[in-house]
Amino acid sequence: MALDLTPEQKAVGKANFEQAAGDLARADKMGTMATGGPPDPNAPDRRDFLKSGLAAGAVVPVSAAVYFGYHSWKGNKAVRTALIGCGDEGGVLVGDHNPEFNEIVAVCDIRPTNLERIYKGEPQGPRKGLNGIYGKDSAKKIKPYDSVEGLLADAKKLNIEAVIIATPLMTHDGIAKQCMDAGLHVLCEKLMARTIGKCKDMTRYAKDKGLLLSVGHQRHYSTLYAQALEVLNTGILGDIKHIRALWHRNNSWPFSASAADRAGFASGNDIDGKPFDLPALRDGWCKPVPAKDAEPFLKEPQKLKSLGYESITELVRWRLFDKTGGGLMAELGSHQLDAASIILGHVHPLSVQGVGGKFFYGPGKNDRQSDDGVFVTYEFPGRTYYKRDSSGHLVLQGGKPVKENEDDIVVVTYTSFNTNSFEKYGECVMGSRGTMVLEEEKDVFLFKEPEPGKAGSGGRDTKVTVTGAGGGKPAMEATSTWGGGGGAQLSKSSSAPAWDSAVRGYRTEMEHFAFCLREWQKRGGKVDYSKNEKGELVHKDIIPRCHGEVAMADAILALTANIAMNRKNPQRIVFKDSWFETDSPATPEADTQKA
Repeated sequence: MALDLTPEQKAVGKANFEQAAGDLARADKMGTMATGGPPDPNAPDRRDFLKSGLAAGAVVPVSAAVYFGYHSWKGNKAVRTALIGCGDEGGVLVGDHNPEFNEIVAVCDIRPTNLERIYKGEPQGPRKGLNGIYGKDSAKKIKPYDSVEGLLADAKKLNIEAVIIATPLMTHDGIAKQCMDAGLHVLCEKLMARTIGKCKDMTRYAKDKGLLLSVGHQRHYSTLYAQALEVLNTGILGDIKHIRALWHRNNSWPFSASAADRAGFASGNDIDGKPFDLPALRDGWCKPVPAKDAEPFLKEPQKLKSLGYESITELVRWRLFDKTGGGLMAELGSHQLDAASIILGHVHPLSVQGVGGKFFYGPGKNDRQSDDGVFVTYEFPGRTYYKRDSSGHLVLQGGKPVKENEDDIVVVTYTSFNTNSFEKYGECVMGSRGTMVLEEEKDVFLFKEPEPGKAGSGGRDTKVTVTGAGGGKPAMEATSTWGGGGGAQLSKSSSAPAWDSAVRGYRTEMEHFAFCLREWQKRGGKVDYSKNEKGELVHKDIIPRCHGEVAMADAILALTANIAMNRKNPQRIVFKDSWFETDSPATPEADTQKA
């Protein structure tokens, strides 16, 4: 992410962040402006935790349960949970779930190879498999299903309480509604749905049913991002005007497979009459079609078509098609625009424009409908764009934020290309007094801007501490050595495997979902999604952080960018407030078609 940082400079940046977090915590500055972030630092558990751990300058870990308010889980039984969708993302979620909070009792997938893999897992990687987590004997008791209908028919017999949905994007809303009709709470993978209209339907459905709906944008549950947000909200970066986000990959290398592997790939014609093909290039979105997955649908093609797929290839490579997936913005960009929105206080964007296209792939070269390169630019409201109260919360009038300084704009850029992986993915937050880099969801680096005419006052090699412990505003100061001990060590260990997700939030989002469900039961089994006069959810303490309304905003960010990048008519799109209102019929898809 940071192109020219040496290992030594990264070490300085990492230590600077931890030092700043410690200095701010000891000065009781952390969390005071954390709109949409962690709980109030004056809450006894968090206050006592920070002060006791940091008083002597110690370096202490921050508990995710303390950050996200579910530390009182003890005494609860694990939520009996079913997984629907056992592919790549379903495997990651199973590999990261905590059986003390979520007990997987059933799994469902229409692809035989996915059902096999969810039990076996992978030798190396995040998909540990049910056998690896529960042990083979216990995993045998977890019942497999090849249809959602079959699973839901047995839901009461298995005492299922909740489902995790990790199926192709176009199926999310339909499956979520089926499960809510059966009285089940839903944690659905991102993107929430294929269109904003369907996102609104899902959100209203949960509201009407009084059930929990959570969506898997895991940065809402990352302790790394939570503490980074606390540091940012103290204002030590100064005036933030630009956030640069990217996620590049290189899928241009030739595909190869052994003879044994090739024997397991489908051959002949698909159900649409087109021949099965092998990818020309290595690409996780364009995999060979397994013969085991093709066989049942070649015998019963209508079964697959009834689920909305035109071919078996479309099922396996769903991310390549406009109907079934949302492309780079939905699969990758949504994460990072979500991060930008969190960093800027959960404000909605003002506009988007960009360029995207199928610049590399084509006939005979992993052809697809989705773009292989995107460059988009958003305008977001800055810190003073809207009026805020003394606690940093937006001042509302008629349920909408009151504007104060419309010239305060933050430019957020996002790029994703499939032909170069030189830079690591992440977000670079640029302020007038400093820079923060969040890299690969595992490291945070903090640097001070150099002051004119003052050598050694800032830059990549400069160590910093934070002053302003009294009534003053916190500020970074250059120092020859760190003092007083750092804050929480949240970065991933350098010895941990690259896929390690200890700080990424997958486990935490599932744990908190289970906690909310148990609290829902204690409150009488009905979620109130209404808001008070401050615009806060009445039941905010038992509703997942990335509930339907939040997730819908993330989907609007991603899918509106796709509209703006339409190759035939690229345009700058101004976001409308009504798009973000669940009860409004307005959507970017409908409004941009009219325009």
